[in-house]
Amino acid sequence: PVFAGMKGSAIENFSCVIYNIFLMNCTWQAGRDAPADTQYFLYWQKSRDEEEMECEHYIKDENCRNVGCIFQNVSIGIEKAYFLVNGSSKDSLIQFYDEYI
Repeated sequence: PVFAGMKGSAIENFSCVIYNIFLMNCTWQAGRDAPADTQYFLYWQKSRDEEEMECEHYIKDENCRNVGCIFQNVSIGIEKAYFLVNGSSKDSLIQFYDEYI
């Protein structure tokens, strides 16, 4: 199912900002009901024709949980980009978050 996973475990407040044309910074907050050991992973796809890429430079919070990503050498086309953040936990399934921007 599309929303498999524990309710309230998906990330919240996802946003991305582009700086100096080539740097993109995406941030989010952990799901309010996510288990403490939840770790999140960001993937994005510039267009339908491009390959999906995982974040290479995660921003971590005080608990070493991924709460953001810095992408370098970004080029944005005219199509909407696709973003997906999924998570993992030893305690439960984590809902994913996705958005076209």
